[in-house]
Amino acid sequence: MEVKKIHEFMELVGRLKHMKRTGWVKKNIPDPETIAGHMYRMAILSLLIDSKDNLDTSKILQMTLIHDLAECIVGDITPYCGVTPEEKHKREDVAMEEICQLLGDKGPTILQMFREYERQESPEAQYVKDLDRLDLIMQAYEYEKRDNIPGQLQEFFTSSVDKIKNPFVNKIATEIIIERNRLFPNLSKTE
Repeated sequence: MEVKKIHEFMELVGRLKHMKRTGWVKKNIPDPETIAGHMYRMAILSLLIDSKDNLDTSKILQMTLIHDLAECIVGDITPYCGVTPEEKHKREDVAMEEICQLLGDKGPTILQMFREYERQESPEAQYVKDLDRLDLIMQAYEYEKRDNIPGQLQEFFTSSVDKIKNPFVNKIATEIIIERNRLFPNLSKTE
């Protein structure tokens, strides 16, 4: 790998440390998390995989760190950005091709792993998607608690909780919901 290209890659990845996640920005959340912060918690969560699931933990860890990498070029595109899912996937794929060209012989492997995640082609990709959803609801819960805005981020729970398939991840999500309902008892009456 060329050192100059690695330097360029580092600058691209560094953008993620400062890019705020769009969903929180659009909801006017003060001091919202960055894309890198989101990816970091997912990576840490990947270390807690239930061994009974027989998943490739190394692959999952890598996938958590790759899954939003294209956002350093295209930004954090959400369903509320007016971009079709097909266009979003196209933009991200083109960005990942550009990024992976900087990575020499490692590039094709990273691009393949990104595409595997995007297409949900493996149990590992599906697990990472569940971690993505889990982190989203945990972050929404943390903001509701921190900013004392009970129920104002309900759409993030509604769009994610029922889609979590892995039993272990689902148990964690259920615990978050229980704690949220305990903290904000009026929510369980309106959901």
